Amino acid sequence: MRLSGKIALITGGGTGIGQAAAQALAQEGAQVIVTGRRAAKLEETCASIQAPRPVRSYAADVANRHEVNDLVSWVKTEFGPIDIVVNNAGINVANRTLAELSPDDWDMLMQVNATGAFNVIHAVLPEMRARRDGVIINISSLAGVRASNLGGAAYSASKHAMSALTRVIAIEDKDNGIRATNLCPGEVNTPILDERPVKVSDAHKAQILQPEDVAAAVLFIATLPPRAHVPELLIKPTTQLFV
Repeated sequence: MRLSGKIALITGGGTGIGQAAAQALAQEGAQVIVTGRRAAKLEETCASIQAPRPVRSYAADVANRHEVNDLVSWVKTEFGPIDIVVNNAGINVANRTLAELSPDDWDMLMQVNATGAFNVIHAVLPEMRARRDGVIINISSLAGVRASNLGGAAYSASKHAMSALTRVIAIEDKDNGIRATNLCPGEVNTPILDERPVKVSDAHKAQILQPEDVAAAVLFIATLPPRAHVPELLIKPTTQLFV
């Protein structure tokens, strides 16, 4: 129970990486709260995880700052101050090239993937600073390290923004005991694949990363001692090029 007594908030916790991370952290003793826009999916996550402390849910849209502030206040009232944040909420669209991308889709991706992470971080940082302790794990992407045709223009830009934000936290708050990490997966078998312009085969889904692979990396980062900080961790399928 390496995370016994810790409070962990996971965004995008209804499916995929968020759901797998919830299971990994909860089984190590953390009190996990999952959030996302779809209450039913969150409840499925909670029901599927057997852990020392039941996983709890709170429906909120990370792109809505007021909802995020209400979420963080609720967690603090019900469980206590947040020790670990996993910013996992993220979206993409099918029309990804600059020639196809609409301004509305650009705005939506930036609002969820980049501003959504900022909203959560802005809400939790003051208390982490006061306690001089906290772990923030931002689920970026290889597209947040190197721009990607696969991810597309808006997704790559939003993940670069998230990655830069993470690095600034690490610079500004290292002396406050706060550790911020960019966790950058390559292709992962999650529902976001459904937004690919070209349908992904079952065979391809089987050979790429699975959500539990990324969750194992989340757990590794979350269980390190306070003296140890991972600024960035890249993880990809063996078969995916990294060039």
